[in-house]
Amino acid sequence: MFGKKKPDGIIAASQALKGRSTPMEVAPAHLVLGHPLKGPYPVSSQTIYVGMGCFWGAERLFWKLEGVFVTAVGYQGGFTPNPTYEEVCSGRTGHAETVMVVFDPERISLETLLRTFWENHDPTQGMAQGNDIGSQYRSVLFTTHAQQLAAARASRDTFARALASQGLGPITTEVRAADPFYFAETYHQQYLARNPGGYCGLKGTGVACPTGSA
Repeated sequence: MFGKKKPDGIIAASQALKGRSTPMEVAPAHLVLGHPLKGPYPVSSQTIYVGMGCFWGAERLFWKLEGVFVTAVGYQGGFTPNPTYEEVCSGRTGHAETVMVVFDPERISLETLLRTFWENHDPTQGMAQGNDIGSQYRSVLFTTHAQQLAAARASRDTFARALASQGLGPITTEVRAADPFYFAETYHQQYLARNPGGYCGLKGTGVACPTGSA
């Protein structure tokens, strides 16, 4: 099954792998922050989901930000329920690798999170991020309420103008309301805390995201 050629884009729902009804078991707490991965989260917290290529480095980037309560890596934006890593890598689930970011809006602004997202990867690459090729590595930004979505779209449009001014191409990032988030296997959670010398593919364009864009 996994030896087949990967689809060039996002697979159709009718062709997606079946998946399973049982959620992935994960460690109860964040290895670095110590907070519960699956909640409960503080009542005042908000959640946003980001996909920036390989989720290992993206998760570390966000768990280091003051005001972030917890992060977790998982799969999102496709069709297959509760997929495995191998299934996602096959290109036959439609999912992207994403990071769940639960944050306190009184301690860190949505604008800061969005600026961190845009400036630390290349959102113009389509179904890839650097040398990581495939639909699971596409750039995505998934929101959990209307105000977040409006701010995310505004920041995308502002950053797109900044990129164009430097001769870079159009943004290919999916910006929309969040689909169900499926937790990845425990060995992927906080991977770079467990393996400090592990692979991190994050690389921005060098273009700054203008402030006031959210």
